[in-house]
Amino acid sequence: MSQQRPLRSPRFPGSASRCRDRLTMADYGHKQGKRRDESNLGSVVDFLLANARLVLGVSGAAVLAIATLAVKRLIDRATSPPDDEDDIKAKQKSLEDSWQELSLIKTVPKVRPEDLEEPLLSPVVGGTAQDPKSGVLPSEAPLVELRARLCLTLQEKFLSYYRDHVSVSEEEKALGKQLAGDICGELQKFLKNKYPELPFGHAFLSGYLCDDLISSDRLEVAFMLPLMLEPSLWLLIPGEQTVVNDPCFGMVRRTGLEYFPRGSSPWDRFVVGGYLSSNAINKTLHNMLVASINWPVIGSSLECVIRPVMDPKELKLEVQHPQIRLDINLCPMVEVGDKILLPPSFVIPVENLWQRSFYAAEVSALKDLDARDDGVRQGCLNILKVVFENHPFWSKLGSSHLTHAILHLSETETDWSEAALADRCQQVLEELVQYLEIGSLPCFFDSRINLLGHLASEEIEEIGYTLYEALAEPDLAAGLCL
Repeated sequence: MSQQRPLRSPRFPGSASRCRDRLTMADYGHKQGKRRDESNLGSVVDFLLANARLVLGVSGAAVLAIATLAVKRLIDRATSPPDDEDDIKAKQKSLEDSWQELSLIKTVPKVRPEDLEEPLLSPVVGGTAQDPKSGVLPSEAPLVELRARLCLTLQEKFLSYYRDHVSVSEEEKALGKQLAGDICGELQKFLKNKYPELPFGHAFLSGYLCDDLISSDRLEVAFMLPLMLEPSLWLLIPGEQTVVNDPCFGMVRRTGLEYFPRGSSPWDRFVVGGYLSSNAINKTLHNMLVASINWPVIGSSLECVIRPVMDPKELKLEVQHPQIRLDINLCPMVEVGDKILLPPSFVIPVENLWQRSFYAAEVSALKDLDARDDGVRQGCLNILKVVFENHPFWSKLGSSHLTHAILHLSETETDWSEAALADRCQQVLEELVQYLEIGSLPCFFDSRINLLGHLASEEIEEIGYTLYEALAEPDLAAGLCL
């Protein structure tokens, strides 16, 4: 297993200011502590308290603060000379109260030693490390056993989360595929009757349900609807040769107008400015889904409820079945050579653009790598996919971003066994923080493409900073899976 590098604070503009605020408050607390108590003990204690949240997180800082105050009161009461017998009795009761305060601290926050620039040091009295319960610890802390125990606990929590929130029974998968296939057949039949002049190819099922990349709250499937374009009339223009200058996109230009004038192709009705418009095709299909198809009748025959999503930016059907929930995305596609183009998945200023899709290559690469070493890359993706979908900021990163981060990590990390699941999930998130820090996640199949290019800098900052804070918590699983 390769050694993980310590997680360092990202250099996001906003997060940097927040970090500076924290450091400023820490320095202020340190200076105030020195003025209150000029002794060496007071300075060290105040400095630790001021910086505890940066090192241990909120819960760790709270525990350290309680323990430190109790120890300070214990020392003050023990070392102050009593004036009379009443003071002695009061001092003894106060000492007992101090020990009771210490006994309330039953757990110590779990801090990964590799995340600290300096190792944690235990309080030392008389050259011997002290333990809150037994009083003495061995001179050398069992760091290896501690790390193994923490990883095991995190591993158990990830496996439990996968079992409770990610895994889907084979019966539900089979039902979802059968239901999706029936609805796809009804849609294809309607297209042939409504638009017989448009040469759509045979629609087929794709997506996470078909590839076992699923979540328990809904099953996701895509209806891939090929557009059969005449090769002699249409030419793919790479994105780097267009106005957007981005290889993530492409444009399909109408050619041969001098020999085959406009109207010679049934797809000419969707041409805008000399290019096949993905936006125009989307609008036509959306109107068909919302207003033309009698979904209540189709749903009744299939014993489910089918509702089209009204948002014009989405070609989506939501299906409610007594046993499952199914989300269906209709994806018109253009295939030119080895490139697959889909309508853009986010808002762009140019309506004639088509976005390159790497989904088939992504899934194929993950499955091939897992087959070679019996790895858990797909399981890791499933867990992180569900976690991200349920977060207000992280949901802006899709499964594709996670997949490419896993594929990049697979080039340097060789241990993808089930026992290393928690380590790999954590490592993928740490790598994502580094990609967000520089604002670039290169496509695994074409390094010229930045998969974060569609996000605003403020969105990248929100995702990166909140993800970094979650990773900085003493217990990763508590911040992600609970």
